[in-house]
Amino acid sequence: MKAWMLAATLACAGSLHAEQIGAVDTAFQWIGPDHKIVVEAYDDPQVKGVTCYVSRAKTGGIKGALGLAEDKAEASIACRQVGPISFSKPLPQQDEVFNERLSILFKKLRIVRIVDKQRNALIYLTYSDKLIDGSPQNAVTAVPVDRGTVIPLK
Repeated sequence: MKAWMLAATLACAGSLHAEQIGAVDTAFQWIGPDHKIVVEAYDDPQVKGVTCYVSRAKTGGIKGALGLAEDKAEASIACRQVGPISFSKPLPQQDEVFNERLSILFKKLRIVRIVDKQRNALIYLTYSDKLIDGSPQNAVTAVPVDRGTVIPLK
């Protein structure tokens, strides 16, 4: 990746840094990077042992390279237990754990964790919002927590 592309990407990054696991090109662009679907991993900062994998469209071309493109509001999520689950502190019933900008100013991809106390599970919901009009498109996944481990709530 060229230095100016990396700088533009970092300038538009969200509050939590995702680790890009892979990407596939979906459309060739003569100038700038191709349009892609990227797969990124996000480790839950409050739940050790849970990683969320998000796939989403990433716009290429000149606007994409400069961080000026508005990415589509479509994403898929799969969160999995990747190690022993432990909690750094009690969790709120519902909490936004990740967000990432999809446009330079107005659109964000959000991931919200919801605790299902009755089933001892963590639910992760992804959606995008926009300053004026968000998208109803969303995806949901669940991570069951071993019955021997109690999810601490605030």
